[in-house]
Amino acid sequence: MSIRFGVLGTARITPRALVYPCVDERRASIAAIGARDRSRAQAFADHHGIPRVLDGYADVIEHPKVDAVYVPLHIPAHHPWTLHALRAGKHVLCEKSFACNAAEAEEMAALGRETGVVLMDAFHYRYHPIFHRAREIYLSGELGDIHSVDAAFHIPVTDLEGIRMNYALGGGVTMDIGCYPISWARHITGEEPELVEAQAEVGPPHVDVRLQAKLTFPSGVVATTSGDMRPQAAFSAYLSVTGSAGSMHVVNPLVPQMGNQIQVTVGSQHPQRRLEVFDRRPTYGYQLDAFLAAVEDGAPLLTDADDAVRQMRVIDRCYQAAGLPLRGMAL
Repeated sequence: MSIRFGVLGTARITPRALVYPCVDERRASIAAIGARDRSRAQAFADHHGIPRVLDGYADVIEHPKVDAVYVPLHIPAHHPWTLHALRAGKHVLCEKSFACNAAEAEEMAALGRETGVVLMDAFHYRYHPIFHRAREIYLSGELGDIHSVDAAFHIPVTDLEGIRMNYALGGGVTMDIGCYPISWARHITGEEPELVEAQAEVGPPHVDVRLQAKLTFPSGVVATTSGDMRPQAAFSAYLSVTGSAGSMHVVNPLVPQMGNQIQVTVGSQHPQRRLEVFDRRPTYGYQLDAFLAAVEDGAPLLTDADDAVRQMRVIDRCYQAAGLPLRGMAL
C-alpha cells in the first residue's frame, strides 16, 4: 500500500518535511498540490516532480487520489483546513504549532477521534533516536533524582514583515520557535506542568519576540524554557537535564541531522564523562515512518492530536502568564 499525500500551499518547509522523505519511501508519494496562486503551485510541482496541480486547497483535500493531507499553512489556517480534511476522511499531518490555541486544538482532536483517521502534530524531533535515547537516560536513574531541565531554541529573525511578526497570522516566537523547548521539556519529563510562569519581550503589537517560561511539574522538576527571535539572538538549540548524581546535555535535539551529541557527566569528586552520537538521517524521515505506521498498522503516535492539545494548553498558559493575548483572538 502506498499513501498518497496532497499538499496545501508551497511553504518553504515542505521539501524538507515531506518531499525529500517521500523520495526514498516506496510506501509514500505526493499525488497533488494546490495553492492560492496556481502559478506558484505549478512551479513547485515542476521542480519537485508532483504530478497534479489543483486549483485550491479544497480540490486537493477532495481529490480521490489523495489519502493524506499535509498542512504547512500559516497557523490560523491549520484549524479550518484540518477540519475540512478530517471530514473528507483524509489522514492529516499538521505542522506545528498545531493550532492558534487549545480550544481550536481540542475541536481538531475531537473530530479526529470521531472520524477515526490519523491526525499527527508534526514535531519531527520526537521520532529521532537521539530523543529516544535522551528519554531513556532520563528514566534510567543514572542522573539520580532529576531536579531541573533547561531548554532553549534561539535564532535571529530580521524579516519584520514575515508571518512570525504578525499576530493575525499566528505570529510570536512561542508559536514557531519557543514551542520546541516547551515540547522538549514536556516529553523528556513525560509530565504536564502544574505551574506556569512566563516573561516576554514584545516587538510588533502582541507579538512576543522572546519568551522565557518556568514550568513546574508534579514530580518537582522545574524546567526553564526560552525562545528568542530578536535580531541580536545567537543561534542555540539544546536540552539540558540536571540530577543529584549527574547531568545530561543534548546538543541539537531540533535537527540532529545537522550534527548531534548527548553529553553525560556522572559523579562529583571524580566525574565520569561520555559522549553519545547518533545517526544523521533526517528527523523528517523518522516522522514519516511513524505517520505511515499509524495509518497502515494503527501504531500509536508520540505526537498525536491529544498531545497537541496538551502542548497548546501550555502555550496558552505561557501567553496568559506573560500578559499576552492567546493567538486567534479578535482584538
